[in-house]
Amino acid sequence: MTSIGILGSGRVGSGLARALAAAGHQITLGHRQPPRETPADRTGAAPEMRHADQRTTAATTDIVINATPGDTALERLSALRTELAGKILVDVSNATRHTPDGLPSDLCYPGGSLAELLQRALPATRVIKTLNTMLFPVMTAPAELSTPPTAYLSGDDAEAKAGTADLLAGLGWKPEWIEDLGDITTARATEALVLLVPHVLRRHGFRPFAVSLAR
Repeated sequence: MTSIGILGSGRVGSGLARALAAAGHQITLGHRQPPRETPADRTGAAPEMRHADQRTTAATTDIVINATPGDTALERLSALRTELAGKILVDVSNATRHTPDGLPSDLCYPGGSLAELLQRALPATRVIKTLNTMLFPVMTAPAELSTPPTAYLSGDDAEAKAGTADLLAGLGWKPEWIEDLGDITTARATEALVLLVPHVLRRHGFRPFAVSLAR
C-alpha cells in the first residue's frame, strides 16, 4: 500500500482520490483550508479517506499529486518545499490563462513549463508530469474511450517515473498506453497541448477525450 497525498479537492483531485483509494492506496485529500468536518458528501470521497490541509497532506504522505489550479501551483507548492523534500510530486495540472467562458486560452509559461519551474523550485523533490493531456474523467477510466489513450511521462528520475507508471496501472492504464518522453523539459510539449482543449470542447462539449499517439 502506498501513501498518496492529493493537493486539490476539486473534480480532478477528488476523482483521483476515489480511484486510487479503490486501487488499495492510503489516500489523504488535501484542502486549501483545514476541513472542519469530513467533506465526503461534497467531494464524493470515501468516508474512510483522510482529509487534511495541504501542508499536512504533503508532509505525511510518500507520493504527492498536484491537482491544484496550474496558474497558482508554482507559488503554492514552492511554499511546501520542506514538506515535499524527498517525495515524488506528480503534476497533472495545466498552467493557463482563461477566456470569459472559463476555458484555457494562453499558457502561463510559454517557452517553458510549469513542471520545469516546479522542479527548479523544488530541487529535493522528484517532479513527474503526466495525465495533463486529457479531459479529467479519462485519468481514472482510460479504457472507456473507443481509441486507446496515451499518458505521457516527463521527468528527470527514472525510478520516480517507474513508480508513477505503477500508479497509472492501478487506474487502468496499460503499459503500451504510457509513453515516456524523457526528462522534465519534455513537459513543454505536453503542456502546450492544452491549447487544443477549448476548440475541441466548444465543438463537441464535455465528452471524454485524450490527445494520444496513433501507431
